[in-house]
Amino acid sequence: MNKAFILLIFFLYAFTVYAKSNDEVAANDTTEVIKLNKQAYTNRLTSPEQTIADATKALDIAIKLDYKAGIGEAYRVRGIGKYYLNQASAAINDYLNALSTFESIKDLRSQAKVDNNIGNLYLDNNLTKALEYFKKALTITERLNDQSLMASLYMNIGNVYYRKNSFNQALSYYDKSNVIFTELKDSANLVQCLQNRGVIYYKLNQYDVAEKLLLKANQSAKQLDLNKPVASTNLTLASLYIDKGDFNAAEKVVQEGEAYARALKDEKLTNDYNYTIYQLESKRKNYERALYYLQMIFRQDSSIHISNESTQINLIQEQFKQEAKQRDTELLLVNQQNDRIKFWAVTVVAGLLLVVVGLLVSNVKRKNATNSQLTELNEEVSRQKDNLDRVNHHLEEIIDERTKDLQIKNKKLSDYSSYLSHQIRGPIATLRGLMNLEREGLVDEKECIHMMDKCVSDIDQKIIEMSDMLNDTRKTTA
Repeated sequence: MNKAFILLIFFLYAFTVYAKSNDEVAANDTTEVIKLNKQAYTNRLTSPEQTIADATKALDIAIKLDYKAGIGEAYRVRGIGKYYLNQASAAINDYLNALSTFESIKDLRSQAKVDNNIGNLYLDNNLTKALEYFKKALTITERLNDQSLMASLYMNIGNVYYRKNSFNQALSYYDKSNVIFTELKDSANLVQCLQNRGVIYYKLNQYDVAEKLLLKANQSAKQLDLNKPVASTNLTLASLYIDKGDFNAAEKVVQEGEAYARALKDEKLTNDYNYTIYQLESKRKNYERALYYLQMIFRQDSSIHISNESTQINLIQEQFKQEAKQRDTELLLVNQQNDRIKFWAVTVVAGLLLVVVGLLVSNVKRKNATNSQLTELNEEVSRQKDNLDRVNHHLEEIIDERTKDLQIKNKKLSDYSSYLSHQIRGPIATLRGLMNLEREGLVDEKECIHMMDKCVSDIDQKIIEMSDMLNDTRKTTA
């Protein structure tokens, strides 16, 4: 009996130690998920690719642990990385997965953060939708009194009003966010606030204030290794210097910013720099180089890109909702009759066929629209070429006219020189001769005076004739 009791105690102790060790491992893994997610978020402005890599690692670990909070945050942060790489369709998919996970654990704060992220996706294509998501997130945030998220939302709402050209309203939201980020000592977001305020003052034509804010933002971003803000700040600085006519300063910041954009592999920023370079070369009247960049810009069909992105976001949202409903339906259909399963299977297949047909039709329409716009771009390039040809032809005519004018002036100068040599110097030589004769007493004084008077009259007459000849282009010397 005593041996059995001792053996039971030993097994209970061993089981307790084993369970405790498993809990410690799980706790360590949870900490690793939190660490990776935080590290991924920190890298979003420096290396979005690293953000995606770290968040994916965190997601794998969190799924194995069934750590819901870690799964949701990993999806959200990975979506942010894809957003900074302009992969909107991939980002919305991660955001919706994150939102679904946070809703399942009733994490309101994280839901608000995801709504804020989704709002950012809509900033470039649907301002109404963007503002809807930001205000939805702000309602939750104000209830939770989360100052950091509130500041981010103020800044993003300011971005909406900036895109609506309501610059003073945008500036008021930027100032609100700046106050909070200053209190929180959030260096990265303070850089963004400085940049945004600098852009607003630039749009308000207050160049000195704008330049001061943008340069401060640029310097702070470099100190914090925030590559994205450096590239985007330089873009605005370049436009500012072009407007001020400081083309050398503009070229310098363009070269630096373009290098950052290439390092970030940000196609949108790179395209924006192409447009800025076109503006710079056009202002410099370097039309050949400006035309080269203009052609590059026309090849970037930005309007179609924005339209397609908005369509893709909405499509993926609807697809995600349908997939969620389908999963719920499948769970309910497990205990139902086979004929209902077949019915729903046929319905799903028919729906998928309709989606495929719709996608094919939409694809054909997009291709037709793209071809039409490419044709218009080619015509515009041809018109630009014709304009340049006319400008060159006009310049040739101006050069011909100026050449003829110079030839006439050279002819008149030559005539003037000849006239001066033959017509004026003769009477002057006579005067000198008379003076020498009078000095030696070889001529009568009255006769000398008479002849000198005649010479002076001749000189005066020649001067009058020469003046008439120089002022009248039709007269030439005899």
